[in-house]
Amino acid sequence: MTPMPNFSLEGKSALITGAGRGIGRAIADVYAQAGAHVFLCARTRTEVEAAAAELTAAGYKAEARACDVTDVAAFRAMVEQLPRLDVFVNNAGVNRPKPQLEVTEEDFDAVVDLNLRGAFFALQSVTRKMVAEGGKASVINMSSQMGHIGCENRSLYCATKWALEGLTKSVAVELAPHNIRVNTICPTFIETALTKPYFENPEFLDFCMSKIKVGRLGQVDDITGAALYLASEASALMTGSAMMLDAGWTAD
Repeated sequence: MTPMPNFSLEGKSALITGAGRGIGRAIADVYAQAGAHVFLCARTRTEVEAAAAELTAAGYKAEARACDVTDVAAFRAMVEQLPRLDVFVNNAGVNRPKPQLEVTEEDFDAVVDLNLRGAFFALQSVTRKMVAEGGKASVINMSSQMGHIGCENRSLYCATKWALEGLTKSVAVELAPHNIRVNTICPTFIETALTKPYFENPEFLDFCMSKIKVGRLGQVDDITGAALYLASEASALMTGSAMMLDAGWTAD
């Protein structure tokens, strides 16, 4: 018989940025349940320490690492001190929605600094370590449906996510000889504490629902299955690709 796909992360080590809340926290929870030793990284120490404590109290393997991804030297030093890494979820990100005509230099610097510069050098720090340790690893860059389309009031965010898609494909080609796979997850709008204020605007909510084909907003547990698939051996043939979890937004 054809064997069942292997979704286990038993014996693997995973680093997740932006893991204090939302999508990052949900992915850390699922990876821990799948057997991984998870390192939860975020700027807010209290959040990642509380999350790691909850996981360890439940019998899972988890540690907190308070670090700002935009501090390239500090993040690199933190990564170098970790044990072998098998999975990296490059998840930390930010958005400042407004019309392109109103984007300030401060807006640009803040969003690009985290979504692109921070993501780029975090990826570099982790993949250097993965290559030095012999490869056979998986990287997941958290992108967006906005890395594949345009959208009103999101020119800056789209610019960073389109760049992340190009970065992912390039690095996937470079690292394939080391057996390191690099892919993106591209969600639609997911209900989190960060996005909740957006949906309090009836016009914006109606706009989203006009684009979403499945009739509901996304939840964090809509993302974790794809994250587990990409981290596991079940996706061994997948690299340089984007998993579209967009509820049909980009289908037309």
